[in-house]
Amino acid sequence: MRIPTAGTVGDLWQVAASVLDPEVPVLTIEDLGVLRAVEETADGVTVTITPTYSGCPAMDAIRDDIVAAFARTGRDDVRVEVVLSPAWSTDRISDAGRRKLEEFGIAPPPARAPGGDPAAVPGVVPLTLSLRCPQCGSPDTRELSRFGSTACKSLWVCNACREPFDHFKAI
Repeated sequence: MRIPTAGTVGDLWQVAASVLDPEVPVLTIEDLGVLRAVEETADGVTVTITPTYSGCPAMDAIRDDIVAAFARTGRDDVRVEVVLSPAWSTDRISDAGRRKLEEFGIAPPPARAPGGDPAAVPGVVPLTLSLRCPQCGSPDTRELSRFGSTACKSLWVCNACREPFDHFKAI
């Protein structure tokens, strides 16, 4: 992958946005919505990221990968800040990220209505009865375990094709 030379704010964003998520390497941190801000100051570049959940073990690898991406452009004045507020939610996953997850065999979380959380609507309780299998498309699936390959995913199986798959939990 060609890394752009870090110059303008847009270039700086592209360098940070090119970093892959170490747990789901088909997604960039931009696709996942972990990348919050990139700013250039007199002291250098500050990249702000938010973990998918507090204590996410991938954050150290992401921080190192951001620094390495900028180093490849000749920048060694990069600081990565991790912020917890506002908290990350699955609403931050881009449409492209959702497509990539499904193509990779991970059921993406359901998209929420524009403008917010359906739980904020009086009387509406979000409930996942079934997921579409990312392998065959069947809705005949069941949850095997609330925890999958990482804490932010659950493990499901398709009753039609018998393939197991991860599902990003809606947060």
